[in-house]
Amino acid sequence: MSAKDRKAIIALEDGRVFEGKAFGARGERYGEIVFNTSMTGYQEILTDPSYKGQIVTMTYPLIGNYGANPEDVESARPHVEGFVVREYIKHYSNWRAHGSLEDFLKQYNIIGVEGVDTRAITRHIRSAGAMRAVISTEDLDPQHLVRKAQASPGLVGRDLVKEVTCQEQYRWPLGKTALDSAPFRVVAMDFGAKRNILQILEGLGCEVTVVPAHTSAEEILALSPDGIFLSNGPGDPAGVPYVVAEVKKLLAKRPIFGICLGHQILGLAFGGKTFKLKFGHRGGNQPVKDLRTGRIAITAQNHGFCVDIDSMNKEEVELTHINPNDGTLEGMRHKELPIYSVQYHPEASPGPHDARGLFGDFIAMMKEYRGY
Repeated sequence: MSAKDRKAIIALEDGRVFEGKAFGARGERYGEIVFNTSMTGYQEILTDPSYKGQIVTMTYPLIGNYGANPEDVESARPHVEGFVVREYIKHYSNWRAHGSLEDFLKQYNIIGVEGVDTRAITRHIRSAGAMRAVISTEDLDPQHLVRKAQASPGLVGRDLVKEVTCQEQYRWPLGKTALDSAPFRVVAMDFGAKRNILQILEGLGCEVTVVPAHTSAEEILALSPDGIFLSNGPGDPAGVPYVVAEVKKLLAKRPIFGICLGHQILGLAFGGKTFKLKFGHRGGNQPVKDLRTGRIAITAQNHGFCVDIDSMNKEEVELTHINPNDGTLEGMRHKELPIYSVQYHPEASPGPHDARGLFGDFIAMMKEYRGY
């Protein structure tokens, strides 16, 4: 393949342009360009539905060294719009690998770009903020691509949940048809749920019914759950008012646990507001402070929006966690009802396991609801 065939251009809406070499698929994609600071876990990042609508830049410079396999995925396919790395490692080495990262990207028609100054991209985003971008191996005119980026849709107000939620409800563990074998029944509202969340709930004795995001409160309660889980997902929480309306109806009905987008939706259901962060929190090394104990946990995160800490009714909602880097809200708990949520990802995948105990809190709430 010639150098011309491998050439790729990344153009940002503010006129900044980066050139690299394509690997994976070819074509043209649009999305918000962001960066992730994780050193490993690129396959989990690629398949996290929360990245729908985004071009992900990895800050760690060497990507692809352990290939790809069918186990380390968080959903049925990748959801990123593009994948940007400093150096792609062709010759992978891992006994679990079934193929290369490039093979994986080609299989799902995802454009990858290597040979890019990812540090420069990251520094630019930290200064100017996450912004619309286009990645192309076809149109190599930088100024033309900048105009395309400027004309592309952003994330604010956009409903990306409808593009990643399941179309029909299903049971987890997969293949189960009855709920009699598990101590707890959980209904998970799927806004782009990661598989490891469902696997952790399964390991704690839950049989989960996963339902589409548009499922009504009445339909959820008809399933007789002991608890309701609000999943992670992509985009702007203000873009899914139909979900917020149904969650409001569930607030006093069952114990509720929310993660990431689920946390933001709870914030809106409580009467709060959300806003877009300048460049978001994405990676496996994000600190979170527990305001009740003063302890710091290192967490996995992936979000570009946040609940406005000053918009919450402190008489009803206890603020439990903050991000010590910028003071943004990372966790909350209702003072009267069995409801709590966190902005970060206690299931990790990839990332540290410092916050895994939050799933145990959900089990404790359901035990209390069940009366034992």
